[in-house]
Amino acid sequence: MIDLNTWNLSIPVGEPAVTISTPLLANGYQDDYFKADNGAIFFWAPVNGSTTKSAKYPRSELRETFADGKLRNWKYNAADNYLNATLKVTQVPSVGKIVIGQVHNSDGDNPPLKLSYQYKSGTGSIVAIIRLKPTDTTTSVSILKGVALNQSFSYGIRVSKSGAMSVSVQPAGKAATVWNAQLDSAWAPSPLYFKAGSYVQDNEGDNTEAGAVTFTALQIKHI
Repeated sequence: MIDLNTWNLSIPVGEPAVTISTPLLANGYQDDYFKADNGAIFFWAPVNGSTTKSAKYPRSELRETFADGKLRNWKYNAADNYLNATLKVTQVPSVGKIVIGQVHNSDGDNPPLKLSYQYKSGTGSIVAIIRLKPTDTTTSVSILKGVALNQSFSYGIRVSKSGAMSVSVQPAGKAATVWNAQLDSAWAPSPLYFKAGSYVQDNEGDNTEAGAVTFTALQIKHI
């Protein structure tokens, strides 16, 4: 069972895109873009959906909150911060790219980490899109190749009190692959938060072209 009491939800309808509050989500909210069933949660984001303010691409995506719905932001040096998930990607748009997890910043559109599933030539890869400094342009790092559509895998994102950031990726029944980096101290004042879901990196096509992701486990920890 995935606890939805610490998330809100963006769905790709409305102008700008609608946010479903934490209490409503935790009370059993479902629609075409988000479903919870038998302990799993399903995200669907068509490429022609609407977007959140200042975003280019549609999403069906959770954003970290407190149980009362207030947005939860944290500074990395206050705790060790974890986002752990088990999931499978079941559909990709024509560009083949979906963001499935993020460490975002509340005071800008330049997150330190986007974790992306990228599908090409019949197979998928897990790619970290990073900014180690807030002013950096993005750098892409391939963490693991050979992750098929409909294949279950787990990821773990950690940002430690010292700013050490790591991503582990583990397909079911296989060993984990771990990538590590050090955030620049310029990130220390920034309020950060976790996101997870289906954030397609495509905005051309009709609603048969989409990103679909099913999570069977999802947990945040700050310790």
